[in-house]
Parts: sequence; structure tokens; C-alpha cells
Amino acid sequence: MKSALAGSLAAIALCFGLAFATSGAQEGGDGSHGGKIEGTWRVQVTLRNCQTGAEIRTFPALLSFAQGGTLTGTSTVVPPAARGGDFGIWQFNGQGSYSAVSEAFIFNAGAWSQTQRINQSITLSEDANTLWSTAQTQFFDTTGNLVSSGCATAVATRMAL
Repeated sequence: MKSALAGSLAAIALCFGLAFATSGAQEGGDGSHGGKIEGTWRVQVTLRNCQTGAEIRTFPALLSFAQGGTLTGTSTVVPPAARGGDFGIWQFNGQGSYSAVSEAFIFNAGAWSQTQRINQSITLSEDANTLWSTAQTQFFDTTGNLVSSGCATAVATRMAL
């Protein structure tokens, strides 16, 4: 069960973690360059075996990329009482490429037990309405020691009225 939860959380991390905020994240806040990723996205996350790439499980999530390089997210993979929301930063790398990192707190019987960190590489479609992501997730105990890791991929579509 712990392994399944860790894998699920790793996938969440994939969806929600983008990389290091720099001036690139703020470039194009007017809708060009880096600003093209800004908005809310409906995400389908797939947890994967890191060695073989085999699919383990899929689930929906939501991600919001804000102007200035911040991101927030939520997922259906575990109940809200067991995992807080995702909070992180994103960066525009050029030519439809982005990176992100996010973190979420994990709880066991109401007590903080781990922190999940998700690092993602993101590619945005030319029309800026679809994105694809690969992610690595790490879980740390409350003293900062790495306890497990996982892999995930995701595909997302921009939420529109």
C-alpha cells in the first residue's frame, strides 16, 4: 500500500512540479513566449515504472500556471486529507519547452509524514492548447531524507469557456 501511495504521489508530483523561476518565466507575460503556458489545464497523469516505462495507473488532475512563474495544482489520486495541494514554480526554456518543480505535503493519520517534490519537463503544442510532460517524483521524510521516487507522464488540455 505504501508503494502504491508513493507511486501515485510521484505521478501527482509529475503533474505539478515545474522548474526554477527565472527571468525566463516572466518573459512573455503578454501571451508570447513563456506566457503561452499561463492558464488552467485539465491533466491526465500516468504513473510509470521508471525502468520499463510500463503504465501503472492513470488519474485526472488540474494545474494552473500563473504569470510570473508560479503554479498550483490538485489531483484525484489520493484524498485531500492525505495530500495537500501542489505549489511550485515554472520556467520558459524556449521554443515551446518549459520546466517546473512543485512540492506537496503528505499526511499519515493527520500528521505530516513526507514532502513530495515533482520535477517536470513540459512541451507545449504549437497552438498552445495541449501540453505533454515527463516527470520525476521524490519523497522526503520530515528531516529531508529521500525515502522513495517515481516517474510519470502527462497530457493536458487548456481549460476554456
